[in-house]
Amino acid sequence: MNRERGNNKNTNQGFPGGIGRISGRGGFGSHRGMAPVIKPKNFKGTLKRLWGYFGREKKLLFIIFTFIIIDALILLFAPYLIGKAVESMSSFSEGVDFNLLGIIVLTLLTAYVANAVLNFFQGWLMAGVAQRIVKSFRSTLFEKLQKLPVAFFDVHSHGEVMSRLSNDIENISGTVSQSTTQLMSGAITVIGSLTMMLTLSPLLTSVTLVTVPLVFALAKTIARKTRVLFKEQQAELGTLNGQIEEAISGIQIIKAFNHEEKSIQEFQEINTRLCEVGTKAQIWSGFLMPIMNVINNLGFALVASLGGILAVKGLISVGVIASFLIYSRQFTRPLNDIAGIFNNLQSAVAGAERVFEILDEKEEPLDPPEASELTNAEGEVTFQNVTFGYKEEVPILKNISFHAKAGSNIALVGPTGAGKTTIVNLITRFYDVNKGSILIDGRDIKDYSRNSLRNTFGIVLQDTYLFSGTIEENIRYGRPEADFEEIKEAARMAKADTFINRLPKGYKTMLQESGANLSQGQRQLLAIARAILSKPSILILDEATSSVDTRTELNIQQAMLNIMKDRTSFIIAHRLSTIRDADIIMVIDNGQIMEQGNHEELLKKKGVYYDMYYRQCSMGEL
Repeated sequence: MNRERGNNKNTNQGFPGGIGRISGRGGFGSHRGMAPVIKPKNFKGTLKRLWGYFGREKKLLFIIFTFIIIDALILLFAPYLIGKAVESMSSFSEGVDFNLLGIIVLTLLTAYVANAVLNFFQGWLMAGVAQRIVKSFRSTLFEKLQKLPVAFFDVHSHGEVMSRLSNDIENISGTVSQSTTQLMSGAITVIGSLTMMLTLSPLLTSVTLVTVPLVFALAKTIARKTRVLFKEQQAELGTLNGQIEEAISGIQIIKAFNHEEKSIQEFQEINTRLCEVGTKAQIWSGFLMPIMNVINNLGFALVASLGGILAVKGLISVGVIASFLIYSRQFTRPLNDIAGIFNNLQSAVAGAERVFEILDEKEEPLDPPEASELTNAEGEVTFQNVTFGYKEEVPILKNISFHAKAGSNIALVGPTGAGKTTIVNLITRFYDVNKGSILIDGRDIKDYSRNSLRNTFGIVLQDTYLFSGTIEENIRYGRPEADFEEIKEAARMAKADTFINRLPKGYKTMLQESGANLSQGQRQLLAIARAILSKPSILILDEATSSVDTRTELNIQQAMLNIMKDRTSFIIAHRLSTIRDADIIMVIDNGQIMEQGNHEELLKKKGVYYDMYYRQCSMGEL
């Protein structure tokens, strides 16, 4: 199926292969919404859910964890050796026991080399684990975007969605790769150091533990504040990305209306808000380590003072004091690291929560098990008392009923916002009706699988979308298995072959984003060629020739007559001269069918169509 997508702000144009949608007034809301910035609803639940992605790397995580345990044991053994080295220099009245000291120094050197090697392999393995986890996370989110209904993209700007896919996940990536091993190592070191400290001196241990509640109270206080700020920071970043994407996409309109200064002002306002909340977040998170260092140094001074008093009284040796001081540092340093990691974790959890919000969005309903495949459709379309509104309480279409015979041409005319585009949105099941039913070949479209239903349609829109790639690839998008001769034939029928052959590389010409290196009319011709190649049973043309000159339009109309032969076609048009040969012309206004019939019949009625037609005649628009 060829799903031509409008190049407007409310389409999912950033996601090739996703569900395209038909743009137009009355078709979609243009509201760009973002959820209000709030404190994470379920911090523990989000963290637990994030941890679930680690389950796919159990084997490597087990190896990393083993390395961490060995590394922690080496670090726990080192202070004990240092204490023995101190005692070897102070326990002999004749002098230093150089033999013992040499053995201890050699053992320490070996331990520290082993520590460096283990740290290298931990980092190496963890980098791979982190990137695979984030790759899986990113893939899951992108796949989810393809399964979301079109309505989701009505209220989420491109920039916001892209921010969640890139910035938020990258934030998670940094935390996963840097913090996981620190958390594991820190927990083991804290437990091991506490055990050794208790073994050496319960009294000094009790003094050291006095600082622990202060550390956690500080971490909790700062984390409570930074959690909200980091959430707000990510939300503002999404808003900024949306504004940038919009400004770049619409740069010609901005310049044409001299809105450069206004665009800069809007950017500066959002950028200033992001700067302010980012500064607050960094300041609050920056408070943590300096204050913790003060607390830890205070505890270190207390331990040293009390240890000195005990040594003077002969209750403890100098070597034990030396070992204990190092253990106390090893005990408090991981606490500081864990507190710091927990503080940084607020940013990652805020990003993860924003990603999970999308992953929890309701997908398009699955096809029922009994859904049948729509193949070789004849193209008979029936609307039976259809009522629909994008908000159910505000109906756009009101009790619409009509019957289109297979192979007939149906033209939809009427003022902007009347509901013309909404009708074709419902036929393609981009939305489901609120009331009534739509039948194709006598069966409700809900009885068909979505893929087979949408493969039945070829769609050409007023606003075209072309992907980055060659002209050949963009035309082939309508039918990937088509050979080159079929592509050329489709281009000839669409009157695109002439300008393509004039390009230096012909069909191999690379297109920029959205086909920016072609004129609007040339892009339209390629979109028509793509629709021709897809060989649809039902053709939808939404102002398909509006962007081409009059001479080209006449050529395309002749090509369209050939395409529409024996195919059911729905043509949305404002220029009534383009639809005079339609089998049925339906005049839509205020969500209702005001009149229907062929051109001659409607003129004889001298109703709404008659007024529209002669108004365009008098204005020279036909």
